[in-house]
Order: sequence, then C-alpha cells, then structure tokens
Amino acid sequence: MIKTTPFYPRLEQLSQAKLWGHWSGYLSALRYDLSSKHEYFGIRNAAAFFDASPLYKYWVRGRDAERFLSYVMARDIRALRPGRAQYTIWCDDAGYVMEDGVVFRYASDEFMLTAARSNLGYLRSLARRFDVEIIDCSEEFGVLAVQGPRSRAIVAALAPEIVDLRYFGFLQAKIANYPVTISRTGFSGDLGFELLIPADGALDVLDALLEVGTPHGLRPFGEEALNMTRIEAALPLIGVEFESSRYAFTSEQRFTPNELGLTWLLKGIEDDSRPFIGRQAILREMAEGSSRWATVGITIARQDYYDLYASHGIIPVPSEIPVPWESMMYNANGKRIGYATSLMYSPALQRHIGLARIKPKYAEPGTVVYIEQTVDHEYVNVAAEVTSLPFYSPERKTAMP
Repeated sequence: MIKTTPFYPRLEQLSQAKLWGHWSGYLSALRYDLSSKHEYFGIRNAAAFFDASPLYKYWVRGRDAERFLSYVMARDIRALRPGRAQYTIWCDDAGYVMEDGVVFRYASDEFMLTAARSNLGYLRSLARRFDVEIIDCSEEFGVLAVQGPRSRAIVAALAPEIVDLRYFGFLQAKIANYPVTISRTGFSGDLGFELLIPADGALDVLDALLEVGTPHGLRPFGEEALNMTRIEAALPLIGVEFESSRYAFTSEQRFTPNELGLTWLLKGIEDDSRPFIGRQAILREMAEGSSRWATVGITIARQDYYDLYASHGIIPVPSEIPVPWESMMYNANGKRIGYATSLMYSPALQRHIGLARIKPKYAEPGTVVYIEQTVDHEYVNVAAEVTSLPFYSPERKTAMP
C-alpha cells in the first residue's frame, strides 16, 4: 500500500498537476505546477519547498556511536562537533560506494543519519560488536527543504536564531509550538534550509511557513525541478549517477569514490587510526592510479547543437527535463570514451550541461568530446567540452548574511 507523507493533505491541495511518483513507498510529487520550469525559477529567484519526508532517518546512539560511524563511513566523523552535519558515503570491502547520506551530530554519543535508501539491516549487522543502538525513526518526522535566495528571510521569520547559522550547521527551535531541527542544508545547490518536524506537527509548521512565505513567492516544487537544480550543482543522485554496490551484478555497475568525483570526502584516509570499510582497497586504487573513470561536467557547444538540427531542417526545442537515459560519448576518432549520466538544458546557464563518466585521459577541462544525439531517427554526434564542476554555485549558498 502506497503511503502519504505528513504534509500530503496540504500538498495535494496545492497541486495543479496532480502528478505523483513513488519514493520509498510514499507518494512524491513530480511537480505541482503545470510546468516544472516555473518551480525551478521559484528556487533560483525566490524560494520554494520540497517534501523530503520519504528519506530514511536513523538515530545512532550509544557510547560507541562515534567509533561505529568512523568504522562505517568513508568520511572522517571524528572532527564533527555537535550542531554540525556532513555529507558522507559508505563503501563495501572492495572500496565501491554503497550509498550516501547526511550525518547530524546532536551530542558526543548521539547522531542522526538520513539516506535515500533503507540501510537499517545493514547498519545493525555491523553494530553487533559496538555499544551502539540503531533506531529507525523514519515515520516519526517529516522533512521540508526550503530552498532559494529568500529562504533565510522566510525561515528566520519563524525562527530568528537561524540567521547566523553556518553552512551545514543545525540547531533546534520551535515553530508553531513544535520542536523543529533546522539545518542549513539542501539538494538544490542554493541557499537553503531543511526542517525536521515531528509528524504530528507537520501541517501546523507548513501552514506557518506558507503564511510568512507567501509574500516572498514561496511555492512547492517537485522531483523534476529538484533534479534540474541538483545537476547544476553537480550533486550525485543514487539510481542515476550510481547504484548501490550491494545490488550490482558486475564490476561495471560498481564505482569507487574516486570514480564518482568524491575524493574530497576522503581527506585523512592515510591516517591508520581509522580503518573504515573499503579503506585498503581505495588506498590501493590511489597508489596504482587504477581508477577506470573520472566524473566531469560537459557543456554542449551551443551553435553546433543548433546547426546540427538546422542541417536536418528541424527547429530544436531544448528541454530542461533531464533525459532519462545515458548519452554515449566519443573522441574525435569515434571511439566510445564514456557516457553522460545526466543531461539537460539549463535555464539559468542557457546551454546544455551534463554530468559525465569519462575515461581519465579525457577528463582535463577544455577537452573536446562528442556526445550522441538522436535526430531524424539517426544517431549523430555533437561537440561538447569537458568542464569543471559544479556548473552553478552562488556565493549565497555558503555565505553569511
């Protein structure tokens, strides 16, 4: 039976499109407006909110909570102070990425982990030799992500203490008389905040946000607009940029942190005092230079794209909706060298952009490659350029007011 989130009664009223998908057994809006581009510009120019309640949420508590997470997570959690959060990944013994999530540290012995996929059984199987308790609290809370340049003004109208909240910091406040954890996080690559709200207070908190947010243009947005913004921000999405190594059949379906462009998470990996799962395999890969892939950005040459369609007598209609398949990539000799996992026309950048997995020898920014398109039922290639990531990262995302 498909479930609904604590916010659904209000969100169903706000939806014009009545277009819903499924996320972890819940109804999740693909879009609310008749055009997802309207929601996209709501995020980039004003403020919009996303119902992220289907995220799995786990309390990790106990004397060994830090030691346990240091063993499981590839990113070092030991320097994380209470009131701070961090994006992280966890790997298998062979150094392949299993999944990703965000860890919030509430106290020396209390953390919360949020993730897009279920990990309860896996985490509990690893916790047996630690003095730690893993508690699934997924249904106890709703999550609202308020994103965009006006998000601070909206949230601060209800919780003034968030004005000085640093990027990836969080605090506890009260909104509509309910205790709410507010973090300066999000998946849009813009200024934003996420609210962890007790399920029984979800509608009251949402109504309070709508009341103060309406003058700022606050609106809901769905998965389509979120996908557009996260590609511009170069944020990997499980099920698109990668799949959990737990469910892979072959090595071609598994990827290491280096191959996914997540090497920055491995700071301090040389420290022998933290033997996390997959560490030795990752160190070997680094020492041998054996990464099969590099993750890069690509931008399609604007004029070449239009000339390609014009040569077939067609007027191109660039679509901001990411294509739901991998787009093959080639070198100048027509040899396949990789593929784009996400490809879209960016409304803000006014060009086609993509996240791509490419052979490392072609990963230098400025390298010209060719990406496959379908025109008049033929596969044809158009020039693209390798670029550094992210495509979009406004100063306001991390800046203080």
